Order: sequence, then structure tokens, then C-alpha cells
Amino acid sequence: MTIVALGPPAASALRPAIDAAGAVVWRVRKGRLQVLLIHRPRYDDWSWPKGKLEAGESSPDCAVREVAEETGEQVILGARLPGLSYTMTNGVDKVVDYWAAQVAAPRSAALRARTAYPLCSRSEVDDTVWLDVEAADQRLTRVQDRVPLHALVDFYETDRLRTWAVVIARHGRATKRAAWKGSEASRPLTKGGLLDAAALVPVLGAFGVGAVVSSPWARCERTVHPYAKKAKLPIHVEQALTESSHAKRPQPVHQVAAEWLRSGRSTVVCTHRPVLPTVLRAVAEVTPIRLARALPVKDPYLKPGAALVVHMAQRPAHEPRAVAIETWHPRLAVEE
Repeated sequence: MTIVALGPPAASALRPAIDAAGAVVWRVRKGRLQVLLIHRPRYDDWSWPKGKLEAGESSPDCAVREVAEETGEQVILGARLPGLSYTMTNGVDKVVDYWAAQVAAPRSAALRARTAYPLCSRSEVDDTVWLDVEAADQRLTRVQDRVPLHALVDFYETDRLRTWAVVIARHGRATKRAAWKGSEASRPLTKGGLLDAAALVPVLGAFGVGAVVSSPWARCERTVHPYAKKAKLPIHVEQALTESSHAKRPQPVHQVAAEWLRSGRSTVVCTHRPVLPTVLRAVAEVTPIRLARALPVKDPYLKPGAALVVHMAQRPAHEPRAVAIETWHPRLAVEE
């Protein structure tokens, strides 16, 4: 289950829906925007790399996997693009989530946290091609596939396509206060909380997280530890992110949150529910009004193990601004 700023139309409640995800992979060559298309011999069509979600898989994880399997490229997801919803010939609705994506740098930390995916067979995809967007618009077989392409072009023409992600994560499920005899700082994750932490790994990898910041309290550090370990990244602890420090002086949280958002580096920041309102105020200050509805406004703001992904971009001579916002609760995919 996802809550996003942009998404596909709702499928009919009368029929089961197939959830799928993919990406419009882009690059700029000689000043021209290009995108990557695939050819599927079974249908003799040109389309975007995409496919159905596997059991326990979130949409961002699926999008990254499908691109790797169908094109051989490891990508980092950027801004969310409009999704598509349509009825297949068998009468089943299909809902496809799409992102803008770029090929990852070979030494990207996010790649170290990912599973290696083999290329699919040539009977599934037998050709890939980079095309200027005008040529791609003509080459695409299905009219509806032009919807995410046109959105991508709009992002590019308004200097919002080159982004970095700041992921605000709430720690996973923790042992109840009344049941814990130790210090508040040492209160651990439950078994369910450890599942929250594990489920967060592919989501952080999909968005190219290259820096890990956390409250030093055990339940936060343990939430981001699996990703930090796989990506071989240090965990930078911020005492200001603890509940007790924030209760005494919330302003330092606001200051450091503003710094993360403007850093130009994809980062995950893990903190506690009482700290989230201050972090979200910093996010709101860089968020245009049209995106404000994507920000959580009611306590508890994020469920345990959930992540708010803020896609930031910087236009020439302008301050960095959020260009897309989405919320993911990856554990729900594991439990479905």
C-alpha cells in the first residue's frame, strides 16, 4: 500500500488488479534528452521496461529489478511519473507505477546493497534502444505510454529532472516502553521491527541513498543498520534527533534537516515520531504549494518502518526545492 504525490488512476473495485512497476530511463547526449525503450518480440511492441511485483516486493524495488532484467542497466529512481491503469484482454486491470531513472554510477553505494539480477531471455526482450524523446514518442507502440514520457519532458524543461532523494524514516516497531526495563535509549526493535529494517533496504537502494544519518538511540540505529551494512556506509549519528534532545531544543533538528535537504546528496535520516513534526516543517519550507498535500499532517505522521521520500532539485540561480514527494511502507509488501 502506498501514498504518493502522483499515481495511477484507481483500478475497478469489481476486478482484481495486477500491480506492476517500471521506469523511464533517461540521459542527455549532446544537449538532447534521450530515453531507453525495449522491444518485446511476443507482442512486437516498443515500450518501457516494466513488470509485475513479486511476492514481498515494493514498487520501487520492482522498478529497479525490471529495468536490470530487461535492459542490463542498474538505475537510480528519481521523481515519480504519472502511472497507468488499463484493462488487459483477459479482463484484469493492471496498474503500473513509473519513475524517472538514471543509470547508476558504477561505484554507487546503493548498488552494493542490491541483489544481482540476470538478464531476461531474448524471447522476452530482444532489443533496447536509446532515442531522442521526439523519436521515442513516435516509436512507442501504445498511446498511453506517452503519458509518463510527456511528464518526463516537462520535468526536464523546467529543470526538475536531475534530483537527489532525502528519505525521512521512522524507526521500526520497538518494544513497548512499559515492557522494557532498560534505558529509553537502549529500547530495542521487536522481531517485527527487524522485518521493518530489512524491508527498508531495497527501497533505500532504489532511490540511491549514499549517506545514512540516525538518532543514536538503539531502535533508530538498528533500523538503518541493515542498509548501512550492505551498502558499506557509516552511520552518522545526530544527538539532536533523539526524543529527549528534541524536547529540550527542537531548533537544531530544524537546522540540520534544512542542511540535508539542500545537500545535493541522497540521504536517509532515521528518527522518532515526536521529532517528525520539526523535520516535516523543514520539508514544508522547500515544498511548493502544489505538492503540500503529499506531506503527512497528522500524528503519527509516519507508521513505524515507513519512509517519506523527498525528491529535491536545484534550478540555476534558485534555492533547492522539492519536486516530488512519496511515502512508502515497505513492510506492508512483505506481509501481503
